[in-house]
Amino acid sequence: MLDLKLLRENPDAARAGALKKRMPDRAAAVDAVLKLDAELRALLPTLDGMRSELKSGSKEIGKMAPAEREAFLARQKERKAEMGGLEQREKALRAELEKQLALIPNIPDSEVPEGKDDSENKETKRWGTVRTFGFTPRPHYEIGEKQGWLDFERASKMAGSRNYFLFGDLALLHDAVLRYAVDLLVGRGFTPVDPPLLVRDSAMFGTGFFPGGEEQTYRAERDELNLIGTAEVPVTSLHAGEILPEDQLPKKYVARSACFRREAGTYGKDTRGLYRVHQFQKVEQVVIDIADTARSIEHHHAIVKNAEDMLQAFELPYRIVAVCGGDLGVPQAFKYDIETWMPSRNAYGETHSASRFYDYQARRLELRYRPKDGSKAMVCHTLNNTVVASPRILIPLVENHQQQDGTVRVPAVLQPYLGGRAVLGKPIY
Repeated sequence: MLDLKLLRENPDAARAGALKKRMPDRAAAVDAVLKLDAELRALLPTLDGMRSELKSGSKEIGKMAPAEREAFLARQKERKAEMGGLEQREKALRAELEKQLALIPNIPDSEVPEGKDDSENKETKRWGTVRTFGFTPRPHYEIGEKQGWLDFERASKMAGSRNYFLFGDLALLHDAVLRYAVDLLVGRGFTPVDPPLLVRDSAMFGTGFFPGGEEQTYRAERDELNLIGTAEVPVTSLHAGEILPEDQLPKKYVARSACFRREAGTYGKDTRGLYRVHQFQKVEQVVIDIADTARSIEHHHAIVKNAEDMLQAFELPYRIVAVCGGDLGVPQAFKYDIETWMPSRNAYGETHSASRFYDYQARRLELRYRPKDGSKAMVCHTLNNTVVASPRILIPLVENHQQQDGTVRVPAVLQPYLGGRAVLGKPIY
């Protein structure tokens, strides 16, 4: 959440930020916060004065005559009752203040493009040449089903729509890309993490998914736990409530995990193939560092490069877009999406997203660090980026590297993970 001091000093920036994100209802929370804060700040001196008065009065009671003491105790009882009412009001004000604060989105950076939705994201880079096929290319789901690698029908009977079975070489390729992604990041100094898949509401709140993302989350109501949609949630929450020594920062983690998303509101959209599914695997990179804007931006470029290097090693054309205000989520200050060319869509499709949050997530998580000079603890900065998400990445891998006979060429970097094989599948056309 935003620093309350910032809201007091520059509420217009918070209002403008919410409007840039096309969240007018959340812009209204700024005024609600300021009103609640003003009432609370006016109430506190009165409460402090009453507490001080009651405390000093208790010290004087022993010096009083019996008759005087009786009258004094009656007054004290009235004052305590009055103070109790004010304390209840203070408690209610603080609870409502926290609720309204949680609704205010992070302020987008000035370079975030204006725009209403993903159609107005701004391209910043393009890499690779879109392949010109000497034959009519086939979609991944056609190749997968003919090779015996994919089964949507049985999965749907068992688990509902947007589910799948992977078999044989496609299951091996799925595992290979995930292993390669972890190895790439570990080789660059990231600590591997195998995180919990079920988390409490506090982790979802702390990372900015609640309130607002409940409809996309699978919830285990009986246990009050939530299946994660990304390892960002447990890994960013790893040090919640802690004060880290500055010399232990930055923390760089890479986590491979299963992920689950309800895909609420996408009925009839991307129903064929592996593009939009309920369950998938993801390798996520998370960075926690000191409160330094320049360093956050430096980390942001570095984690994007990690994903780019992987796509280049996979020989896949891609582009990078700066996400516009209307497509930016509640907690992000700036986000890049990486979109990889998918022949079956005749377009680039999102495969990665890289976000910087500054102190927005860390403030909600009470994640702080102690500067080297021993001064007051400060709130950390956090960032994250997808290294790879599968099975979605299998779409460009299969489609861009398909051969006329229906086999699939394996990029050189993945061949060691597949027993040295350079081609997957058997000729089927």
